[in-house]
Amino acid sequence: MSNTADAEIPTGPVAVPPIIAALARGDAVTPVWRNELGGLTFRLDDGRGRVRYAKWVAAGTPEIDLPGEAERLDWAARRGAPVPPVLELGTQADGAWLVTEEVPGTSAVLPRWVAEPATAAASIGRGLRLLHDALPVEECPFDWSVERRLLRADERIADGEGPGDWAPEHRHLEVAEARARLGTPPPIDRLVVCHGDACVPNTLLHDDGTFAAHVDLGSLGVADRWADLAVASWSILHDYGPGYDAFLCEGYAVEPDPERMAYYRLLWDLA
Repeated sequence: MSNTADAEIPTGPVAVPPIIAALARGDAVTPVWRNELGGLTFRLDDGRGRVRYAKWVAAGTPEIDLPGEAERLDWAARRGAPVPPVLELGTQADGAWLVTEEVPGTSAVLPRWVAEPATAAASIGRGLRLLHDALPVEECPFDWSVERRLLRADERIADGEGPGDWAPEHRHLEVAEARARLGTPPPIDRLVVCHGDACVPNTLLHDDGTFAAHVDLGSLGVADRWADLAVASWSILHDYGPGYDAFLCEGYAVEPDPERMAYYRLLWDLA
């Protein structure tokens, strides 16, 4: 998939923004993730058992809305969702930051879980089902609908983005054809409060392989559940290899829906 494929665990030196060094207050600072838009996440460890995570994004990156993510985390946490508690949020001329408390678990993209893909994929599915069942659609103020996302797709097309910016499975499409396909969404299966970026790195697992928590909920909002399941299955294909998306559906307790998966993967790519 396009976005997740461009995100990575940093392997070389990473410059620590001055505000992150200041927020660390003497804690050890370790870069742990670089997203596809260049945003960075750092682990802040005081060496005495307390760990925080600090996200930083440069100014002029409208696709990453840290205040919006903080609002969504608070909303979900108040309704019992296993998500990181927000500690600090701020902006200055060169960027914005969000600091959260550590929650138990390790990212499902780490090598130990890549080596146990069936276990990890099933737990990702169970974690999504728990989220979808727990959060009340009727109380959710956040929208992740097809209509809203198509507006973003049209903005990107107007800015000149096209097949070269898409995942390989969509690059054979002309822009007009791809957009036309998105014009006829499949009927809603079940409206839920979606994660909004349910890729493998954004699920945390306990040491025994069971689901622990969700992270990176900056796009959380109401949508068909397949908007999440399509992205999760696509990410599993990329991070674990072919076939393991079946374990995702098994963990979620749903039969695969190729039509909805194909639609929401294309929407993800364009929007």
